[in-house]
Amino acid sequence: MQDQKRHFSMAGKLALLLFAAMLAAVALGALLIDWLDNALLGASLALVVCALVAPWIAQRYLARQLSLFRALSGSVASFRDGDFSFSVTRRSNDELDDLVEAHNELGRVLREERQSLFQRELLLDTVVQNTPTALLLIESRGAIVYGNIAARQLFHDGRKIEGLKFPQLMENTPAPLREALGEGRDRLFSFEHAGQEETYHLARRDFHLNGRVHTLYMFKRLTAELNRQEVATWKKVIRVISHELNNSLAPITSLAHSGAELLRRQDYEKLGRIFETIEERARHLHGFLRGYSSVAKLPVPELESVDWAPFLSRLQQHYAFQRGPVPSESARFDPAQVEQALINVLKNAHESGSNESDVTLTVRQVGRVVRVEVSDRGPGMSDAVLANALVPFYSTKRSGSGLGLALAREICEAHGGRIGLANRDGGGLTVSLMFPVE
Repeated sequence: MQDQKRHFSMAGKLALLLFAAMLAAVALGALLIDWLDNALLGASLALVVCALVAPWIAQRYLARQLSLFRALSGSVASFRDGDFSFSVTRRSNDELDDLVEAHNELGRVLREERQSLFQRELLLDTVVQNTPTALLLIESRGAIVYGNIAARQLFHDGRKIEGLKFPQLMENTPAPLREALGEGRDRLFSFEHAGQEETYHLARRDFHLNGRVHTLYMFKRLTAELNRQEVATWKKVIRVISHELNNSLAPITSLAHSGAELLRRQDYEKLGRIFETIEERARHLHGFLRGYSSVAKLPVPELESVDWAPFLSRLQQHYAFQRGPVPSESARFDPAQVEQALINVLKNAHESGSNESDVTLTVRQVGRVVRVEVSDRGPGMSDAVLANALVPFYSTKRSGSGLGLALAREICEAHGGRIGLANRDGGGLTVSLMFPVE
């Protein structure tokens, strides 16, 4: 379309101008030679006149182009300064029109991009400002670069906190909050705020911004969510305990009634069996309560540096497994607790029906996480069993306590890690215990 609109190119215009100048020079030379009747003098005068007139002709021809270049240069300088409102108007029906149209199109695109960017920044600022998570952005020298509304309310009674020093701001905060910040890792903590006990999750992330290290602190209020989760947990615990108590007390009550009836009839032969059954149910109930106590009273892990090779060699004395390569670096964890967790997982792997040679244990360090995987070639787990396998006292075995994986989960979470279960391709199950590297 642009080629159709163009009537005469710049090369054509220049060629026409040079041709006309050449004809004018030839005509002037011929006229001067005829007038002066001297060829040499006439040609010389013609050359002098052409030399004087040529700069004027060039200036006149390039005047509009030079004006356009100055306009484009000023417009580009405005673009550099962030002003995209300028455009250039020119209709010369040559190649420069393409340059003008491309320049104006660039300005239009930049205006639209800036408007779109402004809208996105406005949306992002609205979301960040109104999120219930308190956000603090700290630069490398400790000055607060940004704080949203939740952060102002949490730390400075709703007043502006940008420009303040982060250590000075923390001096007036509760001790649990300062302790959480001092640990330098993600964690939960509780303190009294606005007259009631509040629980927060602290997350910290470091990143580079404009070539300098910045730290983003995120304080997420979890009080309501934890309260709901606590109620749900208590309901689940009450259901489990009620189920076990009913399963034991109902037959004990029935057997006690039957024993009393036998005593009334003086039929002493069956009393021994009745008392044995009552004792067995009472022993089962005692074991259930003892197991529940072991989960509820898990001590705080005592971290120490542990080398993997001797640790796994001791573990193989309890249950056999094929051992893959292990990291050469030591890790920090409570060896007694982690050993108990892995014993529970290995016990399940052996009881899955898998061959002993198919039970494997691998240790890998991925970034800042140590991943211990125990795999077998048993039947795996259905979706329903996977969803409940970590719930205390949930078991699909007739004589299972349902405490092995639940205790392993408690140990992992006490170390700041987590546990995962996944079925393997070709059959079997993989249990992953993940611990953070300190």
